[in-house]
Amino acid sequence: MEDLSRRLVDKSIEAFIVGLELYNKPTIKYRIEGFSFFICNAWELMLKAKLINDGETIYYKDNPERTFSLENILHKIYSNKAQPLRVNLEKILALRNTSTHFITEDYETVYAPLFQSNVLAFSEQLFRFHKRDITHNIAQNFLTLSATIEPLTNEQIQVKYSPEVARRLIMQKNDIETTSDLYPSERFAMSVKHNLYQVNSRDKADFSFKLDKNSQHSVNTITKYKDPNQTHKFSHGNLVMEIDRRLKKQKVKFSYKTSSGGERTVFNSYALGLFIKFYDMKNNERYAFKHIFGEHEQWTYSQQAAEFVVSEIKKSPDTIIDKLKRAKEKR
Repeated sequence: MEDLSRRLVDKSIEAFIVGLELYNKPTIKYRIEGFSFFICNAWELMLKAKLINDGETIYYKDNPERTFSLENILHKIYSNKAQPLRVNLEKILALRNTSTHFITEDYETVYAPLFQSNVLAFSEQLFRFHKRDITHNIAQNFLTLSATIEPLTNEQIQVKYSPEVARRLIMQKNDIETTSDLYPSERFAMSVKHNLYQVNSRDKADFSFKLDKNSQHSVNTITKYKDPNQTHKFSHGNLVMEIDRRLKKQKVKFSYKTSSGGERTVFNSYALGLFIKFYDMKNNERYAFKHIFGEHEQWTYSQQAAEFVVSEIKKSPDTIIDKLKRAKEKR
């Protein structure tokens, strides 16, 4: 088994280096998909080797020919679902599993901070679990990704892509941004920023710009407009975490009895579902917005939704869920 573990680590390092080399080649347009594939493969092999070293199996009990998926291994080794490194890996894993039809070069703007954090985390965990120094295989300076990031607004995305692709990219962008706020740690993402400042002197400017009244794109004046991609940034899962974070910050002693007679003190998806249904939040534009992708639909939620749920919980933190459950049963 020791030989198997060593071979898995060797293959893991090779997959890691292939991912880096692919990402840092400026002529390759497939680098987002390619990097996500190879970095996930590297983590899966490296963590499987750790399980073997710990004397654990890497095979499913009901199917001994099949080894655990990366998702299964993450849950075993990084059991804290709020650990920034695990959240980082889950986001990249979700990207790898996304249909390549919806991945564009502009995903780099969204994911480059996660990729850079992940690269450094891999080298740390490789040494932690296997005492292997990645710099023996590749120079330290190659661990810095060569990202070509430019500021990207929702408006630019909408102009550049079809409505369906634009909606998906904007939702991914919003999801990463809200998750970064929930996990302000370099273990989740290493910020890559471009700050632009307007100056009056042309001599001090790096580049110039102008407003063009004769642009071919005409618009009507809007006195008040709210872009749901800006106002409703929370996915269902991130809204759960945001509400739980606020409850803990405000020291609200939230709790409810489970059907098995136990007690939960953490706000979860089940609790949010009760609020959404009872208060019909999906039909209130202040709280929810529906995105339509062909035949599929997906909901995102606003800061106001989080504020509303927290305010209702504060009125009766230890009985509110039981009240909602009883009301649901009567309907």
